[in-house]
Amino acid sequence: MDDRLATLVPQPRTVQPKPGELRLTTCPAVRTGVGAGADAAAAAVGRVINAIPWPERRTGQQASRDGSGPSITVHAVADLSAEAYRLDIGTDGVSIAAAGPAGAFYAAQTLRELLPDDAWRAAPLPTTTGSSWRLPAADIEDGPVLPWRGAHIDVSRHFSTKPELLALIDGLSALKINRLHLHLTDDQGWRVESRRFPALHEIGSHRARTRISLNREEPKVYEEIPYGGYYTLDDLAEIASFANDRMMMLVPEIDLPGHTAALLAALPELGVGAPPPAGYQVSADWGILPNLISPLPDARAAITEILAEVVGATGARYVHIGGDECVLDSWRADPQIEAYRRERDLDTVEDLHVAFLRDIADTLAADFGVRALVWDEGFTSTVGRRTGLREDTIVMAWRGMPIAKDAAMAGHDVVVTPVFPTYFDYYQERGASEPLGIGGPVRIEDVAAFSPVPADWPDAARSRVLGTQFQVWTEYIRNSRALEYMIFPRACALADVAWVGTAVPWREDVAGGVPLRDRVSAHLGRLDASGLEYRPLSGPRPWQQGGTGPRRFRPGYEMHAVTVHLGQLAENEQA
Repeated sequence: MDDRLATLVPQPRTVQPKPGELRLTTCPAVRTGVGAGADAAAAAVGRVINAIPWPERRTGQQASRDGSGPSITVHAVADLSAEAYRLDIGTDGVSIAAAGPAGAFYAAQTLRELLPDDAWRAAPLPTTTGSSWRLPAADIEDGPVLPWRGAHIDVSRHFSTKPELLALIDGLSALKINRLHLHLTDDQGWRVESRRFPALHEIGSHRARTRISLNREEPKVYEEIPYGGYYTLDDLAEIASFANDRMMMLVPEIDLPGHTAALLAALPELGVGAPPPAGYQVSADWGILPNLISPLPDARAAITEILAEVVGATGARYVHIGGDECVLDSWRADPQIEAYRRERDLDTVEDLHVAFLRDIADTLAADFGVRALVWDEGFTSTVGRRTGLREDTIVMAWRGMPIAKDAAMAGHDVVVTPVFPTYFDYYQERGASEPLGIGGPVRIEDVAAFSPVPADWPDAARSRVLGTQFQVWTEYIRNSRALEYMIFPRACALADVAWVGTAVPWREDVAGGVPLRDRVSAHLGRLDASGLEYRPLSGPRPWQQGGTGPRRFRPGYEMHAVTVHLGQLAENEQA
């Protein structure tokens, strides 16, 4: 088998090599074949193919007009699922069959992987002029097992500018990642414009300083530099459109009712009782803060207006509403909230927490046709209670697979996101050369060994697993280069696992292919050409290391202790 056919990420279902190759010097014409929807599918292919810096660059439209050279013909068929495709590379041209744009787009991405690494550059190199690129002849049939293959980026703690985010979307969509979960709000920053409540971005989008010491370290150390940024609603609409063209659905998160210090700094009237003497502040610290927004109807009405702006800008079909790490003491101590709880015939403040999340989910569904997601605290707080989450609320289970299983058995769709091994803010190795992280490690081989749909689960639970995603929380990730370093190449392993729905061999030989380590090694050349930062498999480059200053390596949280602690917390909540 041609080496390029053996180094695809994620690995296709079947690859059948054929004799010969297809030589290309110019951008091949993308032609519309047969079937309803073939025009849209061909357009998706064209967006990939026409962006490639061919040796003698000319547009597909030009090639189509003069009728010369090989072409790519795109057919729409009814016998494939939405993201599946058949790719036939012959010596005289290419044929793609897909149900619609998504499958066709992924077929085009596979074609790009089969080209030289220079196909991942933004412009052709002078040395390629007059040369030809070669595609190995093959028949490929492919499609994902899991419909949710995501990337979670925390832009609240440290902000990613729009160009940085667009570059990430390009790199991740090439791996057939199809969800971009943006954590837009938290205690440390509100990252989206509000025309209805402009104080949110005018006040909530920046902080006076940033903590750079780890949570347990004393004395606390801060970087005394103002920090901030936000996306306008038009920016967010552009990001959503850019992602959509690459078959990635934007999933915005507005974290509620906790993690709201930045919100309350801007809109203190949404808080519980009187503001603190010094007022609410956008936090420079990490961890779990006691701030909550009020669950009363006036506060919920304001939240509805904010959500309407976000949904209106993005066209989101899913919105994450948080629900995590809520210290409910302020609700419990407030006479007005206690009276409201009794008025609603709710037994405890924990019931009120569930009711709040359900109210927001009901509003999203009724007013905008949007489905809500919550972190798993939103589910565990419902166990044993008279009322629970809205039935179609999706649970993101981050504190372990047992919670994911329980949520699935209770009838909720789940996205499995356990800290180990899907939290990419943890070290890639526990070594002195690594830049500062929260703890760990989460090695790339740990990601490869992850089975998002455990074989020993009952079928009723397995059928509820929508998929998985990686999470990057950015407390200690200060810029885009550091963010890319933490994402790549672990995202390659997560993409492979999510595509096939189970663990994949890291080093071992596999029938019909090569180990993931070898396929990832090949993909690093594509990342080099595209300009994305990554951690080499052998360890960080000299300039990627933490050095000896305040961002030097410290052990942080040990991964085994983290997973045990989180599991105990979840068990206690459910008990």
